[in-house]
Amino acid sequence: MTTTAPAWAAADPYAAALRAGRGPLFLRRTDGWLLPLEVERWCARADAADRQALDRCEGAVLDIGCGPGRLVVELAARGRTVLGIDVSQAAVDHTVRLGGAALRRSVFDPLPAEGRWGTLLLMDGNIGIGGEPRALLRRAARLLRPAGLLIAETDPADVDERVQVQVVDVTDARRETGGAFPWARLGTPALLRLAGEAGWGTVAQWDAGGRRFVALRSRAASSSAEPPKRTAVISSQRARKPSGDSAVTDR
Repeated sequence: MTTTAPAWAAADPYAAALRAGRGPLFLRRTDGWLLPLEVERWCARADAADRQALDRCEGAVLDIGCGPGRLVVELAARGRTVLGIDVSQAAVDHTVRLGGAALRRSVFDPLPAEGRWGTLLLMDGNIGIGGEPRALLRRAARLLRPAGLLIAETDPADVDERVQVQVVDVTDARRETGGAFPWARLGTPALLRLAGEAGWGTVAQWDAGGRRFVALRSRAASSSAEPPKRTAVISSQRARKPSGDSAVTDR
């Protein structure tokens, strides 16, 4: 079922921060607690921790919640078939301006090449999308090919919570915030527990640059050998159009 973009996706603080390439920007919980969003890092080039995670990618890659596109651009430069999706038009536009391929979509919307992606990325805390990690893991399994890979960045703390949050810029009281939306925060132990219950296999877990990552394998294990690198077949121009559902294929 197609979903509509959450209220925060059009919120002025998020779009303004992406245009400026900097924050401060926060997720604000209903009790007032603030989680800083690392806008400067998201708008920069992929860093060493990012590249270490991307080195593990297999086949065609779908970056879920791609933001301003640093990982899409890095993978494309490596010759990978890669597509970014994000519910924020500002994020999609930024990715396309950098030469990456991106669509304005929720992960729960119909997507190109469902069941054929080699790797899914849920970086920058995007395992929290939708506020229900079990549902996100089920959706991920349907998007991946058999024995596909999911690479997720987890919270540095040992946390497992479901919350309602808003995107806010606390330095500008005049700037309108987006509406509240569901989010989840998971540390590595919580994600591994949920993934195990859902039948995922753990490939690896590691720390890099003060961040934590997990690699999971979907059902139907196959050879661990990585397929050859592929040439991107989704053009940036076509990625501007949400109706452009040309399948991503490995040739």
